[in-house]
Amino acid sequence: MRVEVVAVGTELLLGQIADTNSQWIGEQLAAHGIPSYFHQHVGDNHERIVLALRTALARGDAVIACGGLGPTQDDITRAAIAEVMNVPLERHEELVESIRAAFASRGRTMPENNLLQADVPRGASIIPQVRGTAPGLICPLGEKVVYAVPGVPYEMTEMFERAILPDLVERERRAGRQAVIRSRVVRTWGASESALAEALSGRIEELGGDERVTLAFLASGIEGIKVRVTARGDDAAHAERLLAEEETHVRRVLGETLGDIVFGVDDETMEDAIAGRLRGRGWTLAVAESVTGGLIASRLVNVAGASEWFRGGVVSYASEVKFDLLDVPRGPVVSAEAAEAMARGVRRVIGADVGLAVTGVAGPDEQDGQRPGTVFVGVDLRGVTSHAALRLPGDRPRVRAYGAISALDVLRRAIDATESNA
Repeated sequence: MRVEVVAVGTELLLGQIADTNSQWIGEQLAAHGIPSYFHQHVGDNHERIVLALRTALARGDAVIACGGLGPTQDDITRAAIAEVMNVPLERHEELVESIRAAFASRGRTMPENNLLQADVPRGASIIPQVRGTAPGLICPLGEKVVYAVPGVPYEMTEMFERAILPDLVERERRAGRQAVIRSRVVRTWGASESALAEALSGRIEELGGDERVTLAFLASGIEGIKVRVTARGDDAAHAERLLAEEETHVRRVLGETLGDIVFGVDDETMEDAIAGRLRGRGWTLAVAESVTGGLIASRLVNVAGASEWFRGGVVSYASEVKFDLLDVPRGPVVSAEAAEAMARGVRRVIGADVGLAVTGVAGPDEQDGQRPGTVFVGVDLRGVTSHAALRLPGDRPRVRAYGAISALDVLRRAIDATESNA
């Protein structure tokens, strides 16, 4: 059963709000093995909504229409569905009383406009509303179906889980097309999207048109490039087995071609990767930040339980702070030598096992003869110091943001190197 999402609302086309509904529905459909190949956005226009619904029904088996079920003049999804079904709208008095009661429970009087929400295309089933006033709809068209839900996310999700998903699963069961889809995101840092695509091109060609396993690339800005692995199995165990096998293959290929660029999976962040490594060794961390101005420490404390391993940090933005507090030798402060000295100094001052430091030029002007985007990262692992020199792209905010995650990645690799050299 192929399901298409039609998101209704001119505000979506104008970019005034983000369409998180379609994203969430797509994730839920995939998790339950229900294919969704197209999503549409359409404004609050009767003719265009009708066209969008008919187009979706022509290439799929079910449509989930989000939005346009409110009480105002531009809420016209019901009327558009009725035209597609070629039936009239009928007012349901039990809905009128339900909506009136919802207002009364809040000490308010129902505006007459809300009567529109009690109009239902003939032959449609009602999804009772439990969080707002607009009911959802299940509208059969022969063997196909249109579902309509409010655009308010918490109302939409509740109706989807309670009524739409069970109905879709039952339709899949009757059609003998049940499957389970599982996805996993392999997160990388330090390689471009094109480099990842080139490294995995052979595997993608091997998979060809096999829909059981697919690979896709997701560029996520300062959070790196993600490789999404999706597996479609006969049941959950089969899907998980395919997923695990493909993840192992992806990690091996990337490791052989691009090095140690994989730092996590799914929702694991770079700071999660650091936390796991420090916890596993019983080490504590201190950071000294110049160019990033506290961004690294801010990321680290996002991890629950960070106080177990993160001792604290020093924002040594002024050169005098580097010299006087961290014992950085007087001279240029944008250098590999300064970064290593900052790492040693902050580890000593705060009393940690590991020191991480970053210094550089965010721009717009040069400093110490270095161009904007130049960043040096220093690491002190229990007395053993090292550094990395980076050239980062973008304007001042981007250099600082890239500098923070890049410094954490340098630390991740340095910690891993201690284990491989042991």
